[in-house]
Amino acid sequence: MTLSRRHFFLGSLALPALAAKKPAGEQPNILLILVDGLPSWILGCCGNTEVRTPNIDRLRQTGTRFLNNSVCAPVAGTSRAALLTGRTSMQLRDASSVPAGEIPLDKILAGQGYAVQTADTIAAAEPATGKPFFLTVSYRIEAPYNGVAQKYYDLYAQAKLDTFDREPAAKTAQRDKEMLTGILANQRKAAAAVTALDDEVAALLAKLGQRKLLDNTLVIFTGTCGSLLGRHGLWDSGEASEPVNMYEEVVAPPLFWSWPGHVPAQATRPELVSAYDLVPTLCDLTAAGLPDRKLCGRSYLAIATGKPLPKKQPWRTAVLGHYQNTGMVRVERYKLVLRNEGKGPNELYDISVDPRERVNQYDNQQFLSVRTSLAAQLAGWRQNYS
Repeated sequence: MTLSRRHFFLGSLALPALAAKKPAGEQPNILLILVDGLPSWILGCCGNTEVRTPNIDRLRQTGTRFLNNSVCAPVAGTSRAALLTGRTSMQLRDASSVPAGEIPLDKILAGQGYAVQTADTIAAAEPATGKPFFLTVSYRIEAPYNGVAQKYYDLYAQAKLDTFDREPAAKTAQRDKEMLTGILANQRKAAAAVTALDDEVAALLAKLGQRKLLDNTLVIFTGTCGSLLGRHGLWDSGEASEPVNMYEEVVAPPLFWSWPGHVPAQATRPELVSAYDLVPTLCDLTAAGLPDRKLCGRSYLAIATGKPLPKKQPWRTAVLGHYQNTGMVRVERYKLVLRNEGKGPNELYDISVDPRERVNQYDNQQFLSVRTSLAAQLAGWRQNYS
């Protein structure tokens, strides 16, 4: 008997092996689950031992996790617009939704014969049948979490949540400062909201299973941005502070791909990928033409499907971001954040030894060459993609 993903989600840990390469222009169903305000560190599959996310964890086990995923902007609306168009936040002028005249993924894939639907809630999602579908399902995890059922709050009523930080409010704290008062109670509510999301993801996948659609559906689970939830003395995402922050908890939300027989199961990839790579990647997968726009992203389809990259085309060494007066460049070891065209306040972190970004090395002369090199990369990106 062939093991389908439906059987896996019912509890089996037997996983399908990687199958032979599919021909160019394959058209699986595509389910994009796009979550606002979900940090990677809060998920069980990313190491959290207190917050219950068994269904998202199983989804991750069926596929590949990208360890170094980044977004173009540290706020939900602009980040979503960049992800869906492949354009930088500078090209979009920091718009909070896809501007008129842009060519987002739904239009691209509709041109390839896809039935396209966007659902603002998981419960409203209704995948089409009869032809391939592209279904984007959005979910927002927002304070004060009033829409969460009591049963989820009850799960965390006594939780200590030692994996969360409870730092004093930062001097730069700007938005949702009230959440930092009585912070443990608010963190419990955030944990409850994440577990509620987990159950909704399970219901959506069960709906696909009932219609026998799972085995030919590429599921992409990712976020527009994360949330700090007390880390760095801040609560929300990039606009939790003034000036805007680009902390990893915000700009590095989870990214998992799951597609039986095509995406390796229980795999991880270390490459630096960005949300602005998604449009080129799905165009590569479906043989759709790239929109007639200047895009900075690149297809990571080979990486996602476990195939080698061409030797003459190694993967990039940096991802970049921008919002308002703040720019970011992240390489494997370092992250540089420049504000006000370098006038500051600026930040430089050695992420290899300081993954929580606590020690700002910007003024440390031992890092001068690193700072100069990264600043040049950011300046070049801004010049080419503004």
